[in-house]
Amino acid sequence: MLKVNDLGYWYDRQENSLFEHVNLNFEAGTSYAIVGQSGSGKTTFLSLLAGLDKPRAGQIEMNGEPINKIGLTAYRKSHVAIVFQSYNLLTYMSPLNNLLTAMAITDSEHRGDKQYAMEMLRKLGLSDDQMTKNVQRLSGGQQQRVAIARTMVCDAKLVVADEPTGNLDEENTREVIELFQKIAHEQHKCVIIVTHEPDVAAVCDHSYRLAKHEFSLEA
Repeated sequence: MLKVNDLGYWYDRQENSLFEHVNLNFEAGTSYAIVGQSGSGKTTFLSLLAGLDKPRAGQIEMNGEPINKIGLTAYRKSHVAIVFQSYNLLTYMSPLNNLLTAMAITDSEHRGDKQYAMEMLRKLGLSDDQMTKNVQRLSGGQQQRVAIARTMVCDAKLVVADEPTGNLDEENTREVIELFQKIAHEQHKCVIIVTHEPDVAAVCDHSYRLAKHEFSLEA
């Protein structure tokens, strides 16, 4: 589904690269963790996969087509759903309206389907009362569930998440990671999570460590 070919990235000089010659494949229906020390380049790598930045070398393909040929804006709109540590919800809206807006912006096949959006929020544990309140009145765990539900109602087959459990307690962390696993296995999406938490990485189907400018598959 998603293929990384000889990818490289650096800020000023190539000899100070974050990583080079990265070749990886990511498949639908599978979850992946990207782990590594702070500053190793994990988030930068994820931003390249999400089409938020351009590599200095190599290319990324979605279903055999280079994403730069698709166009990064079109790629982000149609192929990628992003979950941020800070949630990035529209704070002046309710959870329900956040989902409906995302469905409209991404031209989802379910756009305008209020009942579908409500069903997804219920699946993630929100009550009918909670889904119509301002999102800022929800707990951090509930807001992260709304952010995850937003990925579920859109058609994007690639879900990328940057430290999605960084602001959550142990119980909410466990529940959120279980939700990502369901998205991968039940919705047959490719889920890629950047995390510094070994327990989170251990739950994913595969885990890659970024260290010394290279990626290695963890046992």
